[in-house]
Amino acid sequence: MKIIKFKILILAIFLFIFTLSGCVGITNPRTNTAKPSTVTAPKAEEPTALYYDFEDVLVPKELEIVNNKTMVVSTPEFASGVVTLQGRVEKNSLFTFFMNNMMKDNWTIESSIKSPGVTILVFKKATRCAVITFQDAQFNNTIVQIGVAPVIGANYNK
Repeated sequence: MKIIKFKILILAIFLFIFTLSGCVGITNPRTNTAKPSTVTAPKAEEPTALYYDFEDVLVPKELEIVNNKTMVVSTPEFASGVVTLQGRVEKNSLFTFFMNNMMKDNWTIESSIKSPGVTILVFKKATRCAVITFQDAQFNNTIVQIGVAPVIGANYNK
């Protein structure tokens, strides 16, 4: 009889320890001592477009300048030349981008040509004109050329 009581006591202790170990991971929500999460300030958004050599021609940030195919001459009155860029941007989105942003920078559209191989946009201001071309290149890249030149006979006096 003593052996049965001893076995029951051992079994009860074993069950108590087993039950207690199963409850170790459970926390009471009222006594939770976890550290509160810290609130971080939102990061400043990165610009989606940049101005490069021409202060009034906005360019999508996905395009990178091709230095060996770029030439810009700057004077106190204006900058002119050709900036060549490339990147993975669809021609239709570039068309929409330049049409919207050139007008926001006070350029007027003079002409546009869209073909399967190349798209050409011509914009004008009082003293300058801009020609933007873009075409598909290898490896899903698009080549963009932005040419800005003075209008012949324009008055540059401020």
